[in-house]
Amino acid sequence: MAHTFTPPSIVVGMDGSRAAVAAALWAVDEAIGRGLALQLVAAAEPGTDAAAAEAAVRDGVAAVDSAGRRELLEINATVIADTPLGALLGASRTAAMVCVGAVGLRHFEPGRIGSTAGALIAAAHCPVAVIRDGRRHTSAPSGWVVAELDQTPDSAGVLQFAVEEARLRRAPLRVLGTWQSEDHDPRTVAESNRVVRAQLDRRLETWKHRYPDLDVEPVAVRGSGLGYLADHAASIQLVVIGARNTAGVAELLGAAGAAALRDTACSVLVVDPQRLL
Repeated sequence: MAHTFTPPSIVVGMDGSRAAVAAALWAVDEAIGRGLALQLVAAAEPGTDAAAAEAAVRDGVAAVDSAGRRELLEINATVIADTPLGALLGASRTAAMVCVGAVGLRHFEPGRIGSTAGALIAAAHCPVAVIRDGRRHTSAPSGWVVAELDQTPDSAGVLQFAVEEARLRRAPLRVLGTWQSEDHDPRTVAESNRVVRAQLDRRLETWKHRYPDLDVEPVAVRGSGLGYLADHAASIQLVVIGARNTAGVAELLGAAGAAALRDTACSVLVVDPQRLL
């Protein structure tokens, strides 16, 4: 039996919240930049009235229309009879990216992403973008792309994805490597920073050779990367991190990350190289 090919799209989860509308606005540039359609998806759980879901996608379409770039974009609005998680997981099978607001109507703890977003990150078939701010649509995107790497084999795929995102955005790339030590001796700190930067430089050699115009620098950070991100949040448009870096994802998208990155346009893209299309 022949299978019908479904072109990938940029999917946005709409739940009627302002955060979801912000995610839809953020996704406009993603869809246009990749030459893909924008698909707004709302869930109407079986046995419930679909009116709220229909209103949510209408609000998303109206917001995108108001951004003034509608002629550059194919947009589809879909209401799916399923749970929010089920609807987005299903859509992720043919998506290039799924975008959700950092805090939707179903958030379960102050300062943390919603339970649907958390479960989506763990199981989606494509990268998941968690959007903190919709201001990006008001001007050309600017700021660094930051890749936060760990020591797992997945980090090579995360770095490749971050390079592609930086090139797509014509943005500088900063590649973060962290190290831990209780030794505060300045010489030890300096040497540890040097070693980590050297390790990152070796990993970047291939990409520097392949894309000589790419502005990419290694960054060594002692302890958590969140402090570095908070200090430079005004200069960062996107953080790319691996889904299997569970500690880093939990920190970025938990209460500490929400506090550190509050009122910034620094969004987070979580990618699992083993689940990419």
